Amino acid sequence: MDNLDAARMQMAFTLIFHIVFACIGMVMPFFMVISHYKWLKTRKPVFLTLTKSWQKGVAIFFVTGAVSGTALSFELGLLWPNFMKYAGPIIGMPFSLEGAAFFIEAVALGFYLYGWNKIPERFHLFTGIIVGVSGILSGILVVSANSWMNAPSGFDYINGQFTNIDPVKAFLNEAWFSQALHMTLAAFAATSFAVAGIHAWQIYKKRSVEVHKPAFNIAILFGAIAALLQPISGDLSAKDIADRQPVKLAALEAHYETEKGAPLYIGGIVNNETGEVTHKIEIPKALSFLAFGDFDAEVKGLNDFPKEDRPNVAITHYAFQVMVSLGMLLMLAAVIYFISLKKKNWQLSPRYWLYFALMAPIGFLALEAGWIVTEVGRQPWIIHNVMRTKDAVTPMPGMVYSFYMYVVLYTVLTISVTWLMARQIKVLNTTQNS
Repeated sequence: MDNLDAARMQMAFTLIFHIVFACIGMVMPFFMVISHYKWLKTRKPVFLTLTKSWQKGVAIFFVTGAVSGTALSFELGLLWPNFMKYAGPIIGMPFSLEGAAFFIEAVALGFYLYGWNKIPERFHLFTGIIVGVSGILSGILVVSANSWMNAPSGFDYINGQFTNIDPVKAFLNEAWFSQALHMTLAAFAATSFAVAGIHAWQIYKKRSVEVHKPAFNIAILFGAIAALLQPISGDLSAKDIADRQPVKLAALEAHYETEKGAPLYIGGIVNNETGEVTHKIEIPKALSFLAFGDFDAEVKGLNDFPKEDRPNVAITHYAFQVMVSLGMLLMLAAVIYFISLKKKNWQLSPRYWLYFALMAPIGFLALEAGWIVTEVGRQPWIIHNVMRTKDAVTPMPGMVYSFYMYVVLYTVLTISVTWLMARQIKVLNTTQNS
């Protein structure tokens, strides 16, 4: 494994790990706040128990996200110094603002965790809202920096130099809104279905049903709405990619030949060497319509681009297919949930709860597939059409050892968080039963 591959693997591994905890940190505070609000309105002990249980989960994931996010921020400079040398002054603003949002979130979380019976109830609830809003803003600001890598703007690139820098224009680049919207909805869908699935499993096992049912209903409502809205944001993202990154669109769909009225491929096995896609289902003219709103629009194929400017087509295509397929499963689950609100007898069946328990990991699997699409689909560029990834990597040797160290560190973090959360669920069940 050479330095470039080791740096790529380390960045991919840490991103795949961190994005889970970042998304949970963005979304879980809203569950906590809703439960807290219900406690204030009804004074039912079940909501107080649930709120205090969820606040401990928020604290655990906040700390874990802070650790993994801090490590990730150092990696940008350690692994990709040439990228940060030029990109730092351009996208430094969203990172600085993200730091400010993080500190606001930390202060608000401190007030929330230790403010019980010490500060006015409404102000206490308000600090919880601040935790959630700050988390969302942090995510959007980071995604803005990432979207700039896909749609670089706010500078002039002349003779290898970045001049006339405009940080605001860089922050509000052409891709930031569609990426931020898609990512925020994905975070809500993934986290909500995961949390709802955990509580559904407890209901299926008949453990403290009186507390897990309201927890399930709070979480699944967010997830179901996000899952049904996600295709709208996906359509915006697809049209944006078709306009700015046609080679990425071609890789997503594994289209090698330019054609008008291009079909949409479902499935398919990609041969990177021969440029062939077999065992696929074709929907005539569907890709042209989805990309440009015109059944006869021309879609550029991969063969129109130099091989050195193409991403890994197989990985990009398979990840995209996984993301879309799992997204459709989440939409189906959302529909089933909303129907069950009318057909109350559905929730009397153990199979209903088992179904949602099995859906718990689907959102995060779709989320990870989506990030693979975003990052691999941009290759070989770290800044689209400006700087190649191989030109940004550190010249220092031995990056493979750094990669192994991070694997060990994040594995320990994963085991620790899993143990803490399992312990927290056990405590919740014991407390409620007592």
